[in-house]
Amino acid sequence: MMELRRSSFAFQLALLLGIALLVAQLANLALVLNEQQKLSLAKNEGPAIHRFAAIAADAQKAPIAAVNRLLQERSHRGAYFDLKTYNDVTFPDEERLVRQTVEALKATGVTARDVHIASAPPHQGMGPGGKPFPKADPLDPHKPDPERLAAMQVLHFAFQRPDGLWFTARIYAPLPEPFLTVRLLVATAFLYAVVLVPALWIAARMARPLRSLTRAAEAFGGRGTPDFVEPTGPGDIAGAISAFNAMNRRVVSLLDEKDRMLGAIGHDLRTPLASLRLRLEQMEPLDDRASAIAKIEDMAAILDDILMLARTGRSRSEREAIDLAALVEAVVADEVDLGRPVTFRGGDIDAGDRLLVMGHAGQLRRALSNLIDNAVTYGECALVEIHPLGDRIELSVSDRGQGIPQEELEAVLAPFHRTEPSRNRDSGGSGLGLPIAQSIAESHDGTLRLLPAEERGLKVVLTLPRELPSPARP
Repeated sequence: MMELRRSSFAFQLALLLGIALLVAQLANLALVLNEQQKLSLAKNEGPAIHRFAAIAADAQKAPIAAVNRLLQERSHRGAYFDLKTYNDVTFPDEERLVRQTVEALKATGVTARDVHIASAPPHQGMGPGGKPFPKADPLDPHKPDPERLAAMQVLHFAFQRPDGLWFTARIYAPLPEPFLTVRLLVATAFLYAVVLVPALWIAARMARPLRSLTRAAEAFGGRGTPDFVEPTGPGDIAGAISAFNAMNRRVVSLLDEKDRMLGAIGHDLRTPLASLRLRLEQMEPLDDRASAIAKIEDMAAILDDILMLARTGRSRSEREAIDLAALVEAVVADEVDLGRPVTFRGGDIDAGDRLLVMGHAGQLRRALSNLIDNAVTYGECALVEIHPLGDRIELSVSDRGQGIPQEELEAVLAPFHRTEPSRNRDSGGSGLGLPIAQSIAESHDGTLRLLPAEERGLKVVLTLPRELPSPARP
């Protein structure tokens, strides 16, 4: 069931099928119970009721002096009839049997002022004092044979005649089938399971390839080589998986072609740029020469940033375990050696604790350098902090500049976007520093967030999954 819940389509299909089957089985159970009750009445109580009505009709037509002799003659084969001055049915009436008896009496033309009928087990039809008679008498149900009548019930009849006398009877009748409801419930549950279990198996068989397809799509994300998904399951789902694999191959082919194209463009552009710079070295006056060379260097830097952004996440080299704290310390030390106002704070790191991440050291170094460069260029200084948070590592770079308006925080992550007035073209930069850092973070299964600093300025938070060391074996 856990597999089904992860696939909403398969789970909803199985749930809908299960509910439909349950409703159908309950309706069938109700119909079967109703028919079994009718069959029980016709087979068990029905003959006794019609026998009672027929004898009552004969007794009503016979002269009063001959009634007792008639009833004595008819009292045989598990039936006992009598004419009394009182009602001797002491058990509670059963309305279902009373209705059937009234209809049977009317059908035979018997006038009944008051009708009572109840059923009781044979052992309650014993002699005086609750003691059984020593011998069974087939003419008297008050003297039952326990072995012969173990599966019988005694129907107690009584109705008042127009003359005020009570016509009573004791008639043995078969008991309703024992445990009928339980047996029907068990049969219904068995049929439900027989149909539902294959349905759940089919739904799970559909859910498994769909779940594999979802994992492959989420893992690909446009970067790296996609996982091949084995086409399994029903024909339609297997066809969709095959189409997905083919689409992934086309996407990878297009990305490879894009990388080759960008590499060719970068190579072709660098050659004329280098040639142009050589020519500018001979340019006069010196001020114009320096300005032109600076423009050439800016173009080369922008070209490098574009190539870096386009190729992020497409590295063919295997990831390796990197001590992020050591990498951050090395980058900050290089910045300090260049005389830049960069501070590192890692107070949450325990002595000897290694903050490992799986990735590419060059790309992570480039992302951190971009964040520090932005903070120093636009925010006066950079404060670098690193905090281990369970299975994640949070790396933040804060500055003390003017910050970025709240409505611009998402927009600055778009390539070539700049805000005014603090981050315009006059202050330098290509508008690719933050997009490159975000792309590197996402290629390492991490995130990049922009937040207002505690006092003033901007705080950029880079969160990466932590590679926890395996526990040492004893």
